[in-house]
Amino acid sequence: MKSICVYCGSSPGSDPAYLEAATAFGQRLADRGLRLVYGGGDVGLMGAVADGALAAGGEVVGVIPKALMDLEVGHSGLTALHVVDSMHTRKAMMAELADGFVALPGGLGTFEELFEVLTWNQLGFLAKPVGLLNVAGYYDALVAFVDHAVQAQFIKPVHRALLLSDDDPERLLASFATWVAPVLPRWIRPGEE
Repeated sequence: MKSICVYCGSSPGSDPAYLEAATAFGQRLADRGLRLVYGGGDVGLMGAVADGALAAGGEVVGVIPKALMDLEVGHSGLTALHVVDSMHTRKAMMAELADGFVALPGGLGTFEELFEVLTWNQLGFLAKPVGLLNVAGYYDALVAFVDHAVQAQFIKPVHRALLLSDDDPERLLASFATWVAPVLPRWIRPGEE
């Protein structure tokens, strides 16, 4: 594993723990020699995770659509900043550049990116670990909802296992190192796991 894509909010959120965790996670990635790939912004948790990695001497690659460059205030101090034509291009490039994905606290965009890479893993288009850094219980309700979807039989247990979650960044990254993509020879039929 050489690089981690981080999805997170362009807002700092209401709890100072979110901003602190983003900065610390960026530093942790740099300390481990992992390149940070992220949305390219200089605000909120996005800016904090990038600044944390840069302050620790890490490599940081941002990918931002031209239309959001001014809205999100693209980060000017990155190792590389790719300005692309669309959100679709942004997400595809981030997925290509990363060996794994971590969602820190964020909003609709973070959720959408998280569930897209989970779906790509489910369908076999991708085979890379995906995890939640559950800062201050931020993702407790989301994890409970995903578990509810398993109980309601809309998500298979084998697919539920695609979403890792931990409140400790070291444990989460350690689980990435041992993660193995499930091998499914064909689509699962009802009654099969």
